[in-house]
Parts: sequence; structure tokens; C-alpha cells
Amino acid sequence: MSQTFLPPKWLEQLCDPYAVLGISVTAEDRQILKRYHTLAKLLHPDRHTKSSNPDEELATAIFSHLINPAYEQLKHQHKRYAAIATLLSEARVLQQQALSSESAIAQEMREMSTPEAELFYEEAIACYAEAQYKSLHQFYQVTQQISTLNLVYLDLHKPHLFLPQKPLTIIPEVEVKTVEPTLCENTNVKPVLKNYAQRHYERAIEYTRLTKWTLAVQELRDAIKLEPNNSDYYALLGFVHLQQKLLGMARVYITQALKLNPQDSLALKCASKLKIQPGEKANPKSIAKALSIAALLSAFKDGKRSQVKC
Repeated sequence: MSQTFLPPKWLEQLCDPYAVLGISVTAEDRQILKRYHTLAKLLHPDRHTKSSNPDEELATAIFSHLINPAYEQLKHQHKRYAAIATLLSEARVLQQQALSSESAIAQEMREMSTPEAELFYEEAIACYAEAQYKSLHQFYQVTQQISTLNLVYLDLHKPHLFLPQKPLTIIPEVEVKTVEPTLCENTNVKPVLKNYAQRHYERAIEYTRLTKWTLAVQELRDAIKLEPNNSDYYALLGFVHLQQKLLGMARVYITQALKLNPQDSLALKCASKLKIQPGEKANPKSIAKALSIAALLSAFKDGKRSQVKC
């Protein structure tokens, strides 16, 4: 095989540009651009001009025929929606297939609760991405695993979370009253900005009271995206995970809440139950899940391709 031209089965992976770049389907613009820059530094032809790397041609081909087209597709929002729509169709097909055709890590994710699967999915993608281009000859197998995880994740979630929402066409009739214009002494009145993060938090509190854990988690994740330094959001998210007996994730969020506010009352109560020591540093990964992923990926990282079940 000439290294300048990639085999057709490699080019077919462009149907999942997220997998080609080694990112999750929830990746935002900043994450997509950051990953592209990382791969550009690793695979760009200029990096090999003064070296005698035998994989120079293969790296150039992968960068030119896979990385660049995948990035071009994902950097445009409308093309990104088209890619998600295609993957959703494939996810429905995957759902009808026997689970035996999936990797062990994909089957493990299917058996998890929704919030646990979300954290596991992000961790798995990160681990696969680390190994994806370390050996260019293993790129195809690793990318296949990422693509499978993407399809399983999409299958476990509602499609409307990933596609643009259509505006509501039914608008209730509102009685319009004629108001006589009046002069106002204060003409510099500024509109009151709505705190959408607080609204997510308040809905999460209500869902927590109703023990609707999945809905509470989603609201809190949205709140954290808007206000990433609010300890109340992390504390309640840790409490929700604790109620679900997801102790690893509970520790992550409670530790982060205490890092932001050591006096947060809810975080302190949960910390005592989780036996979190004062000053303990936040760890963004659940240790148990990270270890299980690392075990499945050890063959890629050690370069022992035959040990990995694809």
C-alpha cells in the first residue's frame, strides 16, 4: 500500500468527523479548534520536513485527507448539524444490531445510568484521543472505537439535544391594550438581565425534591456552563450523585464545590459522608472508571495492537 493514498475504509471514517478528530459529539467551537491545533502540530507536513521519519507520507496523507476535511465540516455550525443528523441515523441502526458486535467499553456504557454514562463517555473519548495518533498504523482501530462510543452516546440521548430547535409556531393570543405615552423623568433605565444560570439551579432544586435525578443533573450542567465558579451548583450536583450512589462523581463535584467555597454548607455535609479530607484537591475523573478505561486502552498505549478487541 502506498502511504500517500489512504485505503477507502479509512476515508469512510469521514462520516464521523468527531471520531476523526478524536472529540466527543458534545464538543464546542473552542474544543474543536483546540483539538485541530493539537493534531496540526503533530501531523502537519512542516513538522517532518527536516526529519527522516518513515511515517512522514502517512502523516501527511492523514492530515490532508482526513483531519482537514473533518475540521472543515465541524467548524461550520450548519455542517455540524448535518454530521449529527447522519450519526443519529447510524445510531438507530446500531440499536437494532446485536450488542455482541460492540466493544466491551461500549457495552459497559449502555449499562450505566444517564449521568454516569455522560461522565464515562467524556473520559473514554479523552483516553482514546490520547492514544489515537501515537501510532499512525493503529489510527484506524482507535478511531473506530471512538465512532462506536459516539453512536452509543447518541443512541442513549434524545436527538433534540443535538439538533437545532424549531421555533414554536403556536403563539397564544394576547390582548393588546392601548397605553397613552407618558413622560418619564428617568430616561436611563437599563433592562434587567435574566440570570439563566440561577433559573437552571432553581429547576434543579425542584427536580431534586421530586427525585428526578437525570433532569436535575442536566439543569445543573447547564448552570455550570453559564457560571462555572458557583459552588452551589457543584454542591447540589454532588448531592444528586450521592443520592444515586455514584460516589466517584459525587466526590469530584463536592471537592470542586469546597475548592470554590470551603464554607458551602451542603458541600460540607456531603463531604463528611464521602470522607473527603479538608484541602483535598479536585480530581476531574472518577478513579474507578478511569482505571477501567485505561485497562482497555493499555494495548494501544503500549503498542500491542493484537491485545485490543475491536
